[in-house]
Amino acid sequence: MKLVIAIPHRFPLWDAPTWFGERLRAEFPDLQVVQLSTYENLEREIADADIALCRELKPKQIRAAKKLKWIYSAAAAIHALMIPEIIHSDIIVTNASAVHGPVVAEHALAMMLAIGRRIDLAVKAQVRHQWTQEEIWVSRPGPRDIAGSTVVLVGLGQIGTPLVRHAKALGMRVIAVREHPERGAEGADVVHATRDLLQVLPQADFVVLCAPVTSETQRAFGREQFAAMKPDAYILNVGRGALIDEPALIEALREHRIGGAALDVTTEEPLPADSPLWDLDNCMITPHTAGISPKLWERQYAYFTKNLRRFLAGQPLLGLIDKTKGY
Repeated sequence: MKLVIAIPHRFPLWDAPTWFGERLRAEFPDLQVVQLSTYENLEREIADADIALCRELKPKQIRAAKKLKWIYSAAAAIHALMIPEIIHSDIIVTNASAVHGPVVAEHALAMMLAIGRRIDLAVKAQVRHQWTQEEIWVSRPGPRDIAGSTVVLVGLGQIGTPLVRHAKALGMRVIAVREHPERGAEGADVVHATRDLLQVLPQADFVVLCAPVTSETQRAFGREQFAAMKPDAYILNVGRGALIDEPALIEALREHRIGGAALDVTTEEPLPADSPLWDLDNCMITPHTAGISPKLWERQYAYFTKNLRRFLAGQPLLGLIDKTKGY
């Protein structure tokens, strides 16, 4: 059996370290492991591979993969793999949202605390060597109590579920919105169906987007949703930039129709230097760092090998993607 690992990336952390393949060879001696540092030879190597560990594959690579049975996405988002050649095949797709979710939830919590307590303004003032105690107090929106505030979580998967626990520990009221509310509230105070989003948005002090990208969720958060938010409420995105209609967001921020935004992801990444988002005083940006962790690849290895053993034993896999839904 053959495994091809092909996830080279401009950001080194997203690329599998060399020890990943070496440890697999030692632990699974009957498995042929090919770890590629570029995509150059992927079409040739995937031709007789049973498993591919990657983030995306092109149609010609799928057509070349005559034996491929399982694609393990090292990312949480798998929309790059949802191409017709994969969707309409017998290839199983799983993702690594269980690996990334907990640390992304921590990042979302940090963003809520930072903008809720207006630490973002204090950091900007520090760069200018200014003591802005009064300015922060009179800012709009100003610092607020986190305890007793309401957060609406859009998505209740591997990010949203731990975020419920964090928010409740701080005394927040949590409203969850998910496509299938019958699956449960996961500890939230109440759970609603996605179709009810516009009805619950007026209650939110914070709205956190952590839903998967599908044909239904792309640019789904736009003018109508911003209009339903309170004028001092914040929108946070730790999912994918494609979830937000970015021109509509820029318009809402410029006109101060919402309190502000905290974005870890944007429509285009890296965010272009001329993007209006950089200069908006009510927008905080982190450069897609929510998933960064020194433990990332150790967790990735543990999760992948757990799934690999299940695959070799013919057992159901963890993180299985419904290719008809895209998540």
